[in-house]
Order: sequence, then C-alpha cells, then structure tokens
Amino acid sequence: MAQPGILDNPAQYLMGVGPKRAQLLARLGLETVGDLVHHLPRAWEDRSPTPPGRGVPPDAPLVLRGRVVDSFTRRAGPHLMLLVARMLVPEHGEVEAVWFKRPSRRYDVFQGLTKDLARGTDLWLVGRGEAGLLKVRRIDVDEHYRVDDPRSAWHVGGLVPRYPTTEGLPERWLRETIGRALEEAAGSIAEVLPPELLERRELLARPQALKAVHRPRSAGELEEGRRRLAYDEFLLLGLAWALKHKQLRQVDKGYGYEVKRSLLTPFKATLGFELTRAQKRVINEIFEDMRRPHPMTRLLQGDVGSGKTVVALASLLLAVENGRQGALMAPTEILADQHLWTVRQFLGDLPVRVELLTSSVSKARRARVLERVADGSVDIVIGTHALLEGAVRFKRLALAVIDEQHRFGVRQRTTLRQKGPAMDLLLMTATPIPRTLALALYGDLDASTLDEMPPGRVPIVTEHAPEERALEAVRREVARGRQAYVVYPIIEESARLDLKAATAEFERLRAGPFAGLRTALVHGRLPGPKKVAAMEEFAAGTWDVLVATQVIEVGVDVPNATVMVVQNADRFGLASLHQLRGRIGRGHDAGRCFLVCDPKSEAARRRVQVLCETTDGFRIGEEDLKIRGPGEALGTAQHGELGLEAADLSRDSDLLGSAREDAEGLLSADPDLLEARHAGLRARLVGRYQKLWQSIDLA
Repeated sequence: MAQPGILDNPAQYLMGVGPKRAQLLARLGLETVGDLVHHLPRAWEDRSPTPPGRGVPPDAPLVLRGRVVDSFTRRAGPHLMLLVARMLVPEHGEVEAVWFKRPSRRYDVFQGLTKDLARGTDLWLVGRGEAGLLKVRRIDVDEHYRVDDPRSAWHVGGLVPRYPTTEGLPERWLRETIGRALEEAAGSIAEVLPPELLERRELLARPQALKAVHRPRSAGELEEGRRRLAYDEFLLLGLAWALKHKQLRQVDKGYGYEVKRSLLTPFKATLGFELTRAQKRVINEIFEDMRRPHPMTRLLQGDVGSGKTVVALASLLLAVENGRQGALMAPTEILADQHLWTVRQFLGDLPVRVELLTSSVSKARRARVLERVADGSVDIVIGTHALLEGAVRFKRLALAVIDEQHRFGVRQRTTLRQKGPAMDLLLMTATPIPRTLALALYGDLDASTLDEMPPGRVPIVTEHAPEERALEAVRREVARGRQAYVVYPIIEESARLDLKAATAEFERLRAGPFAGLRTALVHGRLPGPKKVAAMEEFAAGTWDVLVATQVIEVGVDVPNATVMVVQNADRFGLASLHQLRGRIGRGHDAGRCFLVCDPKSEAARRRVQVLCETTDGFRIGEEDLKIRGPGEALGTAQHGELGLEAADLSRDSDLLGSAREDAEGLLSADPDLLEARHAGLRARLVGRYQKLWQSIDLA
C-alpha cells in the first residue's frame, strides 16, 4: 500500500519527471502526485484495432498491430525523409507503415526508431490511412509502441484518455506519468463522501472512479466514473455557493436606504414613457433587497430591449439619493460610452454627477476623475475593467452594477466588491441563462427577470437569405427614411480565412450596392473617440448605413434602425447573433434581420435555424448551451472559475440538482463541515474554491 502522504509528494520525484519536466507540469498547475491523479482527460479516443471490411473511419485514428518484415529510409524531396516499414498485419495482410521527419546533417533523424523496426518485432501503430478502404494498405504513423512494452496498454487497445497538455510535454509522456502517479497513489486516494450518500445516489467509490476515467475498460465504466467525479464537482460548487451566500448574509452593511423620491420621482417623470409592469416589479424586488441589513447580490435577466438599463439606473439613484455612490461596469469601451450617453439622456437636468473611466480617458482627466471619485464628488462612475484597478478608490460606494456579466469572472466580481465594504451588487445579462447554468454559475445570487417588452415593439423577422435580397432590403428601408447595419465577423481580409472583411466590403458596398447612400464604418481597432463619434453620428441620423464588426453587439440603441444584414452569419455564436439582432426593432417599426451565409457544419446550420425560428432569449440560451457546450456558453473567465472538468452542464442537469440538494442537507446537519467524517470534503472545498475565488473563508 502506498504511503498515506503520497498525494502531497512533489511530482518532480516521480520516475521519469525530474526538475525540468516538473517546471513544465507546473504550467498546468500540476505540482504534486495528487494534482496528476486529478488531472482529468479532456476526451477519450477509441484505439481498438481497426478491423477489415469496415473501412477507415474519417473521425478516428487507424490502429493496427503487426510484425515488422523489413524497413528502409528514403528521401522524399529536399525537406523530407521517410522511414518505411513493411508490416504483416493479421486480417489486413501486408501494410506499408511510413514515418516522416525533416532531414538533418548533424544526426540520424530516425535514430532510436530503427531499433524498434528490427525484423520480427511486434508493434502497435496509431496513425492515418485512406478513408473508405476495406483493407488497409498504408498507414502514416503518428505513434508506435512495442507490444512487449507493458506501457503500451496506456496508449492502445481500447479507450485511451486524451489530456490537456502544454508545449514541451508530449501527451504520450503525460499519459504514462499520470498512469504511474495513479498506480503509486492507489492506496492513498480517500473517499470524501459519507457512505449513505454514495449508496443513495448509486455512485462509484472515488478511487474506482478515478481509475475508470484514466483507464476505462469500457464506455459504461467510463461514464460511471465520469458521473461520480461530476457529482463531486457539483457538490463542491453547491457547498461553495451556499457558504459564500451564508457568509454574505452575516455581514452587516451598517447603513440603510430610504426611498426619498428626491431623484427617483423626477427621474420617472423625465423618462417620457411608462415603465412596464415587469420593470416596476423588478425595481421593487431590488429596492427591497437593497434595504435589507446585509449586502445584496442579485442577477437581473432580461431579453434584448426589455429595459434593464432603466432598472439599473433607478437602483443607482436609490443609492445616490441616500448620499452614497454607484458604479456601472461594462466589458467594452463602446458599451461604457453608450451607457454614459444613455444615463445622461435619462437623467436630464437632475443634480447627479456622472463620470466615465476607461483606458481611453486621457491621463489628466483620469487623475481628476480618480480624485473626485475618492472625495465623493462623483455620484456614479461608469467604466470598464479600469474600475478594478488599485488606483480607483471610492469614498462611499454602495452599489455596483455589472453589465454583460458573463464577460467577467467570479474573481473580478469579488475585486469590484472590495471597492466598497458591504456594498450591494447587481449583475445584468441580456442573454437569458438556462436554469442549469444559473444554478451552477449563480448559486449565491437571487434572480429578477424582465419577462415583458415595452409596449409597441413589433417582433423582428429573421431570414436566411442571399446577399442580393438582403442588400435590396437595406436600400428599400433607407428610401423610407430608416437606417441599417451590415455586420462582418472580421476587420481585414486574411489569406487563411474565406470570410468577408469589413474594411474591404465597406469600400465595395459604398462604391456599388450602396452608391448614393451615406455609409460609415466602425470596428474594434478604431480609436475610442472615433468609434464613439461614428456611433453618435449614426444615432443622430447622419449615416444611412453602418458597416461594422461585432463591436455593435451590445450598447447601441438607435430606434430608427430597422434592418440588419449579418454577413458570414455562420461564424457567429448563437448568443452573439441574438445580441446583434437586438440592435434593430427598438422603435415602433418592424425589424428585419438577414443572415447571409453558407453554413457547412451541422452546428452552424442549427444556429441559423434557431435564430430564424424564435426571438425568445430563453430558448436561444438553452439551444446555445446544447450546441456550444458550457465552456463557450459561460465564457472563458467564468467557466475556468467554476472548476468543472468532469461535469457537463448540458447533459448533467439531474446530477446538478441532486448535488445541490445534498449540499443543502450536509450544511443543514453540519453548517461549517467541522464533523470528522466531513474532513476530506472540507479539505477539497478549501483546496478548490478558497484558493480559486479568494472569497470563501473556511480557515
């Protein structure tokens, strides 16, 4: 049996590692034997021997076991050497195996390989062959293993794990190293769940589960192991959220709010429109939460155009009319600029001091803004990630609003929260979040939903159409006095991408189809002031058509814009397409969105189909999760901070629900997980989330 402390041993001292490779492992966060054991595969590949008669599958490697008959080397031009072996492969007959190398004057490029090709040697070969052939005649070899080497069992013969790695660490070597770590630590992997929980949920023991994912003997065993580890991840996440929520509830803000109406009443009067029932309900929910003695953490969901900005501004004004400060953070400068313009329009002549803080603000102005924020003479500051910088200090920050929150991670939310002790936090999203994602990502949040659009809005019609039809619709709408967007996925043409680029297409459209129309161009590389100027001019009606990249995805509100053409629409994600489409139909006229593309993949075709079928953001969110998976749907920052590797949010919703229920039960019986039988669970929770989020105190 392995020593009890083996999991904590440095990975450097495992056979075959050493100090240099230990440094490379550290890049992956793998510093101990335990880290290696818990480094889960990103996928599994079926490397069972390829049988004859079925043809080489196009999406799987060719795997053969054969005996060397003879071998030789030859040049295939000035920059390529080939090593060719004739192999006798049962059921396939004689097969030509080919290795490729660049020639070198300094050494034999096939040195070390030729000794494996002695006549009579049995080898496993993994590589590529011509798809469709009933019998294999040639294999281009990527990997080979001697059959008499016991380590070959890690690489061929069945389901083989594929691991995330880094430059300098061959996956073959990493697979073997993880295998040795698992063998050495087999007796030290402790079970962290109570026996009754394992029995009730019919889960594998943890040591069995880890072995099943690293060395699965069958697809069924692999799935059992994966589900057990996925359950663990969900349980730890549920415990982390519950403890974070509980700790926040124990914080006393030390101040209260009173609805004084000195700002809120004139604000409502200057809006020029009646709030929807949903807006009134959500504002009341937020106000009630803000008036509680502990800090608010609330998620505001609302489809594109449902009026989230008005709700957020009302919440900020409650803080301001009680003598406190508010902050509104956006992921991009163009959205921050748009928020500044919108807020000032809504506020009119109200005595509220609003400032902007982004990386484009001049050094002198930035210094003045920082000084005024620090002394309290700024009521609301609107900005980007610049608000997170250490130089930004508030005198009495009471409410922070984060727009497009999926662009920010848990740690960034924590950093912003530290700007105002015990402050309230409101997160906003225009992409409604599927329930499984909401449970996983926002377990510490209460949620409010704007489920009603302002009156008079006409649903947008979306059509997968040829370019000629789309551009003709633009000309017709402009002739009616309306405006249009034409959106491209990239700025400049690239030899590597068969995509239309905004800059070249802008010139083509202006000289051809849009000749005589007032056409402008905006993209992410334009300096901030020029971007803002172009957007403000478009909003003012100076331009008929705005040719743009994805920078207009959020934060652009032009009621007169009624048509949008999205070029190469199959290259955009579903959430992005929904956001882009939300830039039109914001007035009382019908909006039309044209998706111009020739989708090649099933996923791309499905995205286009879904967008043409519905404008329901919740359905789009669910479909986005199914199509793209949780990693992309969450965004890099958020997905990485959830710590989910085995769990799949798009198919493990039953596990997530069970784990959340069990987390509540565990904490109900043992609120701080101090009982001896929960020691292992507590240690894993601290190791994962206290370190990752820097916001859970379990010391």
